Amino acid sequence: MSRSMLLVFLFVILIITSQFEWKQQLVPEVDTRVNSQKQQQISTREEAVKEKILLSQERNIQRLNEVVRSLREQLQQCRGRNITNGTALLSGHILELERLHVLED
Repeated sequence: MSRSMLLVFLFVILIITSQFEWKQQLVPEVDTRVNSQKQQQISTREEAVKEKILLSQERNIQRLNEVVRSLREQLQQCRGRNITNGTALLSGHILELERLHVLED
């Protein structure tokens, strides 16, 4: 009888210890799933932030291009005014020289 009790006791201990091992193996699997889900959420958020940054940079580039275009137009207008003013001054000097030349004759 004591042998059978000892065998039953060992069998119960074997079952209990094997269940602890199963639980320990299952816990890391659950942890890995949770960690992978967290990693996916983090990477999704990172992608969203990167996309927002890119869109913001594209808007800034468009604004800068508009400013550059406006400045080029202003520069061309200034050059046109300078050419017109320079031509008018040159014409005025030529007319004055012709008058002086006519007066000398």
